[in-house]
Amino acid sequence: MRIDLHTHSNVSDGTQPPAVLLAAARDAALDVLALTDHDSTAGWAEAAAAARELGVVLVPGMEVSCRTAEGISVHLLSYLHDPADPGLLEEITKAKDARLSRATRLVERLAEDYPLNWDDVTQHIAPGATVGRPHIADALVAAGIVEDRAEAFGTMLSSHSRYYVSHYAPDPILAVELVRAAGGVPVFAHPVASARGRVVSDQTFEDMIDAGLLGVEVDHRDNPEEGRVRLRALAARHGLLMTGSSDYHGAGKPNLLGENLTAPEVLRRIEELASGTPVIRP
Repeated sequence: MRIDLHTHSNVSDGTQPPAVLLAAARDAALDVLALTDHDSTAGWAEAAAAARELGVVLVPGMEVSCRTAEGISVHLLSYLHDPADPGLLEEITKAKDARLSRATRLVERLAEDYPLNWDDVTQHIAPGATVGRPHIADALVAAGIVEDRAEAFGTMLSSHSRYYVSHYAPDPILAVELVRAAGGVPVFAHPVASARGRVVSDQTFEDMIDAGLLGVEVDHRDNPEEGRVRLRALAARHGLLMTGSSDYHGAGKPNLLGENLTAPEVLRRIEELASGTPVIRP
């Protein structure tokens, strides 16, 4: 059984609508796909309908964008939580609103030096999508200012750029607690992806585990091999689930569907631990 538990649609920063993403999963010979858009479950209904039609098992999920007190970015995957849970919903709504305000300010700064405005960016945002820097990157590409998303993030959209604007994001310990309270299964996404920036300390990891973290995404292209060894040891020590995923974004990243996979017994355990929403089977 081929299981990919980390993908994005255009409800966040992927480039394909949920139904098209499910069709791509079928074409990639995946049996199971998790839709984990950033801070949003708006794609679940469309994805579920497509999954039933196409014969792909769907794991409804979400990727919660977090930040530690030290300013380190943390992404927390939430599987099978209740999308209507008031505590989690309030927090991700707060984060989405902050992302939108941040994006408009960032574009205002860019517009001082480049031929770019907010209308250019909105052309790349699907209705109801969680707005983020990838949408600004796509507008920069369309305007011929940069070659691709990678160049945009490596230059003017970098956290070190003078155009950069920070935004609110929940502490990862709070996010773990909220996901658990919503009946979901929290899994730390690409936790040792040092090429993306600073990674969390051992203490933060331990605090997240104490708060109820249930798994770590070990097999991900951005986790270096020495980091994967560390993660496997940590998972064994604390009894954490170990997942593998693509983090597929359509044309937004080079990641390929199914390039890393999760074992069937791990998916079974996720289902057993969750109480918020069911897996969608054809």
